[in-house]
Amino acid sequence: MEHIIETNNLSIAFGGHVAVDSLSVKIPKNKFTSVIGPNGAGKTTFFNLLSGQLRPTNGEIFYKGENITKKSSTERTRMGIGRSFQITNVFPNLTVLENVRLAVQSNEKIRYQMMFHFKKYKKFEEKAMELLELVLLETKADSVAINLAHGEKRKLEIAMLLALETDLLLLDEPTAGMSLEEVPAILEVIKKIKEKGDRTIVLIEHKMDMILDLSDQVMVLFNGQLLAQDSPSEIMENKTVQSAYLGGLHDENSA
Repeated sequence: MEHIIETNNLSIAFGGHVAVDSLSVKIPKNKFTSVIGPNGAGKTTFFNLLSGQLRPTNGEIFYKGENITKKSSTERTRMGIGRSFQITNVFPNLTVLENVRLAVQSNEKIRYQMMFHFKKYKKFEEKAMELLELVLLETKADSVAINLAHGEKRKLEIAMLLALETDLLLLDEPTAGMSLEEVPAILEVIKKIKEKGDRTIVLIEHKMDMILDLSDQVMVLFNGQLLAQDSPSEIMENKTVQSAYLGGLHDENSA
């Protein structure tokens, strides 16, 4: 099986606290991997290491066979690693379509030019509309971004990540802060991205029904270490995993 990203003895310590501890994992290409674990297990820190927002104390990260351990988050984005909801070029007073079009345009390395009307960039607008359809926001194309509901803003951010042509999507609790009514819509968006089969998705999520429905494999972190990595059905039957979640193992870390 081909792997898009792997880590070798990846570790990071903050003072005397080891948040990720000698973590060696392989993420298969174009598959859906969920990362679960109790609060303080190191899940978000692991994502921060993969995306370049943190530098490891020890260990290495390989993306498509290349050592990216010392590369910046910007360099990793250009290589195809997208971290959810970290996009900073969202303009609240522009329309939904304009936000995604600018992300598409940015990926093409074409800067805004005052003397050219945006309709000159019709191909970018067409690509942006395709992405809005994928994330179920096509009817909101002309809405000003600031007026979107929370769940719709999450979908817009995913569309902007896709506009950067990311091969690896790191989605950190995409349903966090959503109302129960909004969750099915974001779930449908993630399913549609998965069904296209051309991107690798790694998800941090606490909703087990969502994890079981979407995942090809599940990684379980506990105290910064890999406790288990297997199919969803095998993970659910794993006694060690059950103990970790039911308190049979003592988690010394805070949330």
